[in-house]
Amino acid sequence: MSGNAGKGRDRAGAARTGASRTDGARTAAARSGAPSSNAPRTNAPPRVPEPTGFTARPNPARIAAYFGLAVLGALVALAGTLVQAAWFPGGLIIALAGSAGLFYGGRILTGTQIGALAPAAGWFVTVFLLLSGRPEGDYVFGDELGLVLFMLGGTAVAVMCATTSKVPQSATRNGRSGI
Repeated sequence: MSGNAGKGRDRAGAARTGASRTDGARTAAARSGAPSSNAPRTNAPPRVPEPTGFTARPNPARIAAYFGLAVLGALVALAGTLVQAAWFPGGLIIALAGSAGLFYGGRILTGTQIGALAPAAGWFVTVFLLLSGRPEGDYVFGDELGLVLFMLGGTAVAVMCATTSKVPQSATRNGRSGI
């Protein structure tokens, strides 16, 4: 009696295993991109992705964001100029960290390279205007070493933030989970 009961369980196990193999084959075919016999076939052309960067359609909200980032770049340059001249070694680090935060934040906020270039443009214009000085011979920058380090450091940070290949995306936005 116990022998017959074992055979029934073996048949049920084989039926379950066969069903799971079929389901697994269907799932593997769907993942590999192979056409499924159940999927409707359409003759629609593949969707063309929308252009990004300079070729993208003008968006008034994005243009306003770029303008706002350029104004913030001018303000950060003014504050950085004053801070780096006042507290030379520490102020220079604070000024460059503020500039880097703005440039990278603009890149992340807009998701484009122009998002890093807009505050960098405002930063450069402001720094160069402050370099010109006044007719009396005074200018905002304190010593020459601080000026050179501020200009080179800000330029390097702007270039690094503008030329990063891709903005990192979170795993949840892609539909993947970390589990």
